[in-house]
Amino acid sequence: MKNIVIFGAPGSGKGTQSDKIIAEFGVAHISTGDVLRSEINAQTELGRTASTYIQDGKLVPDSLIIDMLAKKLDKLVKEITTSEGNMLPGVIFDGFPRTIAQAEALDKMLEERGEKVNVVIGLEVDDAELIKRIVERGKTSGRADDNEETAKKRLDTYYAQTLPLKKFYEDQGKYVKINGVGTIDGIYADIRAAIK
Repeated sequence: MKNIVIFGAPGSGKGTQSDKIIAEFGVAHISTGDVLRSEINAQTELGRTASTYIQDGKLVPDSLIIDMLAKKLDKLVKEITTSEGNMLPGVIFDGFPRTIAQAEALDKMLEERGEKVNVVIGLEVDDAELIKRIVERGKTSGRADDNEETAKKRLDTYYAQTLPLKKFYEDQGKYVKINGVGTIDGIYADIRAAIK
């Protein structure tokens, strides 16, 4: 399997670029944001717990995320893998991991399944552009967390807890820096080259 982590601050374009990667490479998309929003909308116990963290601009606890993603991955592998030998071509992890502890847990979870992270795509965008994008997205997304105040909190959390992952993956030789400003297709051309 080709396992890809797409990495970047809120508003850096992870979802947009994930869609293009999925269309070309046929990998499955595991977005913690989508999984969490689905739980919140269904008003499950996990969704209600996650909602309180998200509204405060904080991260959902690792143990909940890891368990949820392991189950999601196993379900995808089971659904795609068939008796004819067709297999899941890989997975793109979008919005996960967000901490070094999560990255280590992801490595362990994949290793238990005979897999590994192959490449980490790092979308790099300056703060002013990120906040502008999030506020613009909020005008159409209907997401309560897409406003300037929460965006600033999310960026503070990102710099404190998530940015250290860049070095973690650089040390593994897996991090590829991508300039996240420009046209969607231009940014994707750089991503495509990194994946290949």
